[in-house]
Amino acid sequence: MGMDTVAPGDIVVDVRAAYHNPRLDPRNYLEGPLSTNPATRLRQLLARPGIIVAPGICDGISARCAIEAGFECLYQSGAATTASRLGQPDLAIATLNDFVEAGQMVSSLDPTMPVIADADTGFGGPANVARTVQQYIQAGIAGLHIEDQVQTKRCGHLMGKQVVSREEFLTRIRAAVHARDAVPGSDFVIIGRTDSAQVLGMEEAVTRLQLASAAGADVCFIEGVKTEELLRSTVAALAPKPVLVNVISGGLTPSFTTSEAEAMGAKIIIFSLVSCVAIVHGVRDAMRSLRTTGTDFSTAKGMDPKSFFGIMGLDDVVTLDSQAGGSAFEVV
Repeated sequence: MGMDTVAPGDIVVDVRAAYHNPRLDPRNYLEGPLSTNPATRLRQLLARPGIIVAPGICDGISARCAIEAGFECLYQSGAATTASRLGQPDLAIATLNDFVEAGQMVSSLDPTMPVIADADTGFGGPANVARTVQQYIQAGIAGLHIEDQVQTKRCGHLMGKQVVSREEFLTRIRAAVHARDAVPGSDFVIIGRTDSAQVLGMEEAVTRLQLASAAGADVCFIEGVKTEELLRSTVAALAPKPVLVNVISGGLTPSFTTSEAEAMGAKIIIFSLVSCVAIVHGVRDAMRSLRTTGTDFSTAKGMDPKSFFGIMGLDDVVTLDSQAGGSAFEVV
């Protein structure tokens, strides 16, 4: 369509100006063994068949449990991180430092494991967004998502959300892409997220993601998609760009299973609150039982301290100490 034939209200994306980095072409990640670099590994998983299932983790214990269960990617939920680190709701209370410190810890548990981390709105203007990307890369995180909510954001599955203009959203995406490309050889994955479906409608949400894709977003994340039909149409409108869907039990999006989401065309599915909601139920039960019975025997379910520390990596520490010539842990 030529510029002289554009109808009022039409959205025009100048494909000549669309971001393109030949080095990051998905075809470059189709062959070979999975990389030990988590960002490269994430790009390989994105380029190859199969949906990426990333459970939401909130702390070291939940991350260890997800790794033990055999997941190939982890999702550091902003809501879960805010709850676990601060004991606060997901209302833009956590800071960049809170997120980076949590991400650095999780990434260190298995340095080859891709971790996708929530970055909220990027924590400010373009310079802040760039700093966020740089710090996430340094922390060993594989990718992040930047959204179009206002700075005083809230969980994407709460009501009353507000979003910034298209141009401000795209400024955030461009800043993130520029910051990634300024790191030599970085494969860090930029995910564009829109919360506009509940504010301005699905058509606007899809348009924003199309524009984010053209600006360099590697993956598109539509928050609060309410039906299978809407997810399928979104995937089709954004093809071949991968689409991420967020499932929260009782939230705006139906409780799609991983296989259902894959059949609808989603490439990544995250379960943001799977760990921290389970923690609330488990700890509540344990505390009530202790309060009532005066003992934690039943809720321990036979897990002694050594078994617990085993899940936290005890054997690795003992082995390292021995290989280094130490003898502190000959008996544990």
